[in-house]
Amino acid sequence: MIPTSWFLILGALLFSIGVVGVLTRKNGITIFMSIELMVNAVNLTFIAYARQFHDLHGLIFVFFVMAIAAAEAAIGLAIFIALFHHRNTIDVDEANLMHW
Repeated sequence: MIPTSWFLILGALLFSIGVVGVLTRKNGITIFMSIELMVNAVNLTFIAYARQFHDLHGLIFVFFVMAIAAAEAAIGLAIFIALFHHRNTIDVDEANLMHW
């Protein structure tokens, strides 16, 4: 039986890696993957607490977060494709204006 604290430490570590990725990278896809890593770290925390307290509310919340993350991924990738089509780069420093 793995203690809940290990899951929480892993979630905090993954979230920290995601924050560092968002703050230090310039590539839009890499920033997007770092945000997804942060979302998954929070989901791991929800699952750890749901397991500890034997409560299904955390698991249901994780299900909805994953559904929203899938929609966010589809929309975000569509934005990156449109940005690359018009600017020939996905560097966030180059994409400072939303008009073409």
